[in-house]
Amino acid sequence: MNLLLASAAGSREQFASFDVHPWQWVALVALIATLLIVDLLVVHREPRVITFKEAAIESAIWIAIGLGFSLVILGWHGNQAAGEYITGYLIEESLSIDNVFVWAVILTYFAVPAEYQFRVLFWGIFGALVLRAGFIFAGVAFIDAVEWALVVFGLVLLYSAWRIAFHADAEVNPDKSIALRIVRKVIPSTNDYDGQKLFTKVDAKRVATPLFAVLIMVETTDVVFAVDSIPAILAVAGEQFIIFSSNAFAILGLRSLYFCVSGMHDRFRYLNYGLGVILAFVGAKMLASYFFEEWFHDHFPTWASLVVIVVVLTVTVLLSLRADRRDALREGSAEVP
Repeated sequence: MNLLLASAAGSREQFASFDVHPWQWVALVALIATLLIVDLLVVHREPRVITFKEAAIESAIWIAIGLGFSLVILGWHGNQAAGEYITGYLIEESLSIDNVFVWAVILTYFAVPAEYQFRVLFWGIFGALVLRAGFIFAGVAFIDAVEWALVVFGLVLLYSAWRIAFHADAEVNPDKSIALRIVRKVIPSTNDYDGQKLFTKVDAKRVATPLFAVLIMVETTDVVFAVDSIPAILAVAGEQFIIFSSNAFAILGLRSLYFCVSGMHDRFRYLNYGLGVILAFVGAKMLASYFFEEWFHDHFPTWASLVVIVVVLTVTVLLSLRADRRDALREGSAEVP
């Protein structure tokens, strides 16, 4: 037993570790809250349809902010910590693309008017940040307390890799959502929208609008995706501050990313294979770090994980775009008499 505990502890020693003072946590949360408030009350104060150009610009800004925070980590604790932050950020950002496509299904199912979609996704992101924080701290505590936790997370990631690569996920169907059924039984609801309000009054009674049901579905699906993304980040970083900040900054840009790629699922036809490869890689990495800790620590630095993830994502996107262009040329040739 002592040998197993030593192995589990040793496998985490390869990651950056440092003390974080309470005021530094407060500063991080304050920065995230400020960004959310500015986005909600200044940039998107009035409901409107988000154009692709606007979404692309905002996505670029959010990505710049997310990657830019790595400079803070770099100046604070050096290359190792910054590398882990960027790796975690890229993992979360890439896995979130699948989440975005699920959002598209949910918003289409409930026929949410385009001008109200941003607001409900805003509250979805806010809830996701709170939920992810709980998952992260619980996951790190689990690893610290249970010697075989790395094995559990590694196996979960390998299963998730197969599930994502071969579309083994069940179809998103709100009518079959247990959480949504419970909410509708407990909270009186209406089928009519009232602007971008989550609750309204009907016959002097407060009832939930369909946007509240959408919010419940968004939060429920995020819990499912967190089962994949949190163990994946735990495989490339060990410090809670790095894990949470990389996760948070990736999540903050999901709304803009949604308006960019929600209708482009077919163009990224090989994305599921790429995400499967990434999850399988980090799952195998987590298992190897447990069973072959000494060899793994000496032969597989953090930058190698970053390179693998970037290469897999790049190849996946390029192959998808190439296949899309090939099909377009074939369709064009078929239309020529």
